[in-house]
Amino acid sequence: MQLDYFARMAARSAVAPARWRRPFLIWLDGIEKGWTIPVLIVGFASIWLLFLVIAYQSGDLHADALETWSLGREFAWGYPKHPPLMGWVAWLWTLVFPLTDWSFQLLSMTNAAVALWAVDLIARRFVRGDSRAVVLLLLMLLPAYQFHAQRFNANTVLLAIWPLATYCFLRSFETRAIGWAAAAGFLSALAMLGKYYSIFLVGSFVLAAVVHPQRAIYFRSWAPWVSALTGIVALGPHIHWLATTGAAPFAYALDVHGGLGFAQSLQEAGMFVLGLAATMALPAIVWVLSAELRLKYFRADFRAMSPGLLLLFWVFIATVLLPVATTVAVGTDMPSLWALQGLFLPAILIVCGARFTLERLYVVNMVVFVAGIAVIATVVAAPIHAIYRNSINPNERTYYRLAAQELTNRWHQMTDRPMPRISGDDGLAFATAFYSPDHPLYGRPFQFQYTWGMPRPTTLQRGWAAMCFATDSVCVAWMDRVAALEPQHVRFDFEVQPRLWGQAGIPATVSALMVLPRANEATTPGPPSGGAEDFSSSHRQ
Repeated sequence: MQLDYFARMAARSAVAPARWRRPFLIWLDGIEKGWTIPVLIVGFASIWLLFLVIAYQSGDLHADALETWSLGREFAWGYPKHPPLMGWVAWLWTLVFPLTDWSFQLLSMTNAAVALWAVDLIARRFVRGDSRAVVLLLLMLLPAYQFHAQRFNANTVLLAIWPLATYCFLRSFETRAIGWAAAAGFLSALAMLGKYYSIFLVGSFVLAAVVHPQRAIYFRSWAPWVSALTGIVALGPHIHWLATTGAAPFAYALDVHGGLGFAQSLQEAGMFVLGLAATMALPAIVWVLSAELRLKYFRADFRAMSPGLLLLFWVFIATVLLPVATTVAVGTDMPSLWALQGLFLPAILIVCGARFTLERLYVVNMVVFVAGIAVIATVVAAPIHAIYRNSINPNERTYYRLAAQELTNRWHQMTDRPMPRISGDDGLAFATAFYSPDHPLYGRPFQFQYTWGMPRPTTLQRGWAAMCFATDSVCVAWMDRVAALEPQHVRFDFEVQPRLWGQAGIPATVSALMVLPRANEATTPGPPSGGAEDFSSSHRQ
C-alpha cells in the first residue's frame, strides 16, 4: 500500500509537476547534453567557497594548509614528514594565485570539484541521466568535499587522485589497453606521493584484480605489468630520496602513530569502521528514504552486478579491510579521516548497481535538500561561526595573521633587514611564514618538528624570531632557554585582538623572542624548512 501510494505520487508528479519543480526538471534534462553536471559541480564548489570566506572572516587558514605551503617552498622529491605531492600542488598554485586566504580556499574547493568530476567519469561508465546526478548529490552530503577539503593537506590532496586512479584502473582492466594501464600506474604512484596511506588503494587494485572472475584475461595481458612498471618508474626519484635520506617519513609515522598494544589496536580498528559508517549515515538515510521498499531488490541487484561494478566492489572492500588488518597487525592508530577520499565507491556501487532509476520526484527532492543545506550553511551558519570565533570561543586560527603582522612590525622597527627565520608554536610559525611580507622560512627542521630543540648559534646570528601563545607553558619555557643562548635578544609580549564587522573580539597574549642579525652577517636564510645547520641535536630534550 505504501509503495503504491508513493508510486502514484511520483507518477502524478511526472505527468503534472508542480510549477516550482519545472526548472529542476529542465536542469535534469541537460545531464546527457553535457551541461548539467558541470553546473552542479561548479555550483557546489562556489557556494561552499563562499561559506569558507564568510565563516573564517575571524579566522585564518588551517595550520595544515599553511604547513603545506611551507613545504612547497622548496622543491624536493620528499620531505621528512610527508610525501611531496601536496607541497608541489601548493607551489604550482601560488605561481598563478596570490598568497591569500581566498586563494587557498579556492584551491581546496577546486580540488573537491575535480574529485567530483572524476567520480562522474566512473559513474557514466554504468549509468546515464539522473543517476549520474544522484551519485554526486549523495557525495555532496558527506563532510569530505567541503569541511574536510578546506584543510588542504596530505589527506585532502587524495580526494581527486583516488577516483582518477580508480577510473584509469577500471578502464585498464576492461580494455587491457597500454595507455590506460600506464595511466593507472602513474596515478597510483601519484597517490603514493600524496600520502603513503594510498598503499591501501594500490593493494586494493591488486586484490580486486586477483579475485575478479576475469582475472585470467587481465593477467595474461600486458596491462598489469605496464601499470606496475610505470608506477615504479614514477616513484623512482622518491624511492631514491627515501633510500638516501633514511626514510624519515616512515620514522615519523611510526613514532607518531605506532606503538599501540593489541587491545588498543583492536579498538582503533573498530573506531575506524564506525567512523566511516557515521560519515556515510546522512547520504545512506537519504538513499533509503528515496528507494523505499525497492531496497528489497538489493540482494538480487548485487548478484546481477556488472563485471566493472564487481571490480569496484572488491576495491571498496579492500580499502576498508586492509587498513583494519594493518592497524591490528602493526599496532598503529588509523583515523577514519584518512579514508574519506575512498567513500565515492559505495555511492557508485549503490546507485549504479540498482535495477531501478529514482523517479524525478525523489531526484528533485534530493537536489533541493542538498542545495538547502548549502544555502542555510552559507547564509546562517557561516556568519554564526565567524561571530563565535571572534567573540565567544576563539581558537588559534583567530590570531595567526594578527600575530604575524605585529611581529613583523616590531622586527622592522629595529632593523631594515627582512626577517629570515621563524620558529616557536607551529601554527604561529607557519602563519608568519605565510602572512608576513618578509615570508621568513619555517625555522625548525621538519624531522624535529615535535621536539623542542635549540637553534645553533650561527642560525641566531643570521637573524631569528619565535612566537608562542602566552598560555603555552612548554613553548614559553623553550623560548626562555633559547634566550639564554643569545644575550643580545629582544623578548616581549604583545596582545592581539580580532575585529569582525566592527565588533572587537576576545584578545590573546603572544610571547615573542627576536634575535636581530649581526651587522657582519648576511641575511640569507639558508635552506628552506630547516637545514641541519639550523638545529642543534645536542640540545634536544
